Amino acid sequence: MKQALATAQAPAAIGPYSQGIAAGQTVYVSGQLPIDPATGAIPEGIAAQTAQSLKNIQAILAEQGMTLADVVKTTVFLADMNDFAEMNKVYGEYFAQPFPARSAVQVAKLPKGAPSAQGRTAGDRMHRREVTEHPIRERDGATLWNRTCSFAS
Repeated sequence: MKQALATAQAPAAIGPYSQGIAAGQTVYVSGQLPIDPATGAIPEGIAAQTAQSLKNIQAILAEQGMTLADVVKTTVFLADMNDFAEMNKVYGEYFAQPFPARSAVQVAKLPKGAPSAQGRTAGDRMHRREVTEHPIRERDGATLWNRTCSFAS
């Protein structure tokens, strides 16, 4: 059985999908654009966008009593791989050892022209979780984040 997760502390879904889904021992978090849910604005710069996407993910995970410490795998999508070092610095401020496994790739475009987006997957509180984070930068200089979370039971 699956249960939709929703919080006003993260941007609302912009299509026919949920912010997150709890299915048994696993939680799946949809990709999160770096939108401030209080203002609807996307912050300037990859560092601020990375932080906002991670805050959005934290809010969704909290709906199931989870934190970024529960994440076991992340995937980062960047519109410009030149943003990797700056994204990585902020990413490192949100995760502690043992760090989640991670992949990072450059992509062409994100929804709503966002520069980055992020998503995560998480599992039972008794098990290690996985989070995927993706800062993405549009060719016009805007930055978006996409994060994907995966948790292993």
